[in-house]
Amino acid sequence: MEALWTSVVAVAGTLLGSVITHAFQRLASKRSELFARSEALRQERTATYGAFAAAVEDYRHGQAARWYRKLDDQDGEAFLTARDEAHRLRTVARQALYRVKLLTEDGEVTLAAERAYQCTWDLSNAQDRVERDTRDTQARLAIEAFISRASLLVR
Repeated sequence: MEALWTSVVAVAGTLLGSVITHAFQRLASKRSELFARSEALRQERTATYGAFAAAVEDYRHGQAARWYRKLDDQDGEAFLTARDEAHRLRTVARQALYRVKLLTEDGEVTLAAERAYQCTWDLSNAQDRVERDTRDTQARLAIEAFISRASLLVR
């Protein structure tokens, strides 16, 4: 009889050990999966936020070239080329803005991205050099503000 109880205790211990091991493995697997997903999202956000900042910065330079070419000769070939390039860069920046919006749950980051885009767009409407320089500074600061805010989500 004693051998029977010994066997029952051994089988019960083995089953209990298996159940506990299974539970801990599921928990570890779930944690690993959540970490992998979180890390992939962080890396994608880092790439997207950097790409947006680069695209808006390129657009800012394109807007400056457009403004200066317009000042030189509004009907000239150089202005038309600069204007077309600024339009292309605007499209690239807008596409990057859409990616930021898709990956961001933080409304302040989205607003900062929209502000950076809008301030850059406003450059082409400056009436004189002082206003252009002011708007250029505002655009540059808006891009930096976006990076400062977005960086909190990728650390």
